[in-house]
Amino acid sequence: MRKLIVISAPSGAGKTSIVHYLLKNMPELTFSVSACSREKRENEIHGEDYFFLGVEGFKNKIAENAFLEWEQVYENQYYGTLTLEIERIWSEGKAAIFDVDVEGGLNIKKQYPAECLAIFIMPPSLEVLQERLVARASESAESLQKRLDKAEEEIAKNQEFDSIILNDDFDIACKKNMEVIHNFIKS
Repeated sequence: MRKLIVISAPSGAGKTSIVHYLLKNMPELTFSVSACSREKRENEIHGEDYFFLGVEGFKNKIAENAFLEWEQVYENQYYGTLTLEIERIWSEGKAAIFDVDVEGGLNIKKQYPAECLAIFIMPPSLEVLQERLVARASESAESLQKRLDKAEEEIAKNQEFDSIILNDDFDIACKKNMEVIHNFIKS
């Protein structure tokens, strides 16, 4: 099976929670661990949540042409997908599922248009998105505003995705994602 499932959304829209649900309920999927340049958070595990490379390590991987796709999301904050990660998942006969931002998702779709299903998770509104980000209590006021500004830009790109799923009811959003992914994998 050579399928890629991209789940993208603005920060706080629920994509990570949806991806965890899908991984728990769809054994044919394997999570593609992204690489990043940022520091590991307290509850994160290297190689499971992300490959934490640091800025210099990330730049070295760029120079080695080791990424399927990568981008600089904010200054010195890089995220990307290592080509070896996709090869590992496909060698296991599974479909790779990605939890990536909008630009990363669209970059994967451009590289693999036939093999990739790109799903955009739509927040109910920018106000709800702001409430979710504030509830995380992990953002400074400046960081929160950056994320909200970026969210507006990302929402404007939702039509570039294969499917748009509203996440105003988590259970319904999860079931809709499962249905769309199941149909794509069977095709």
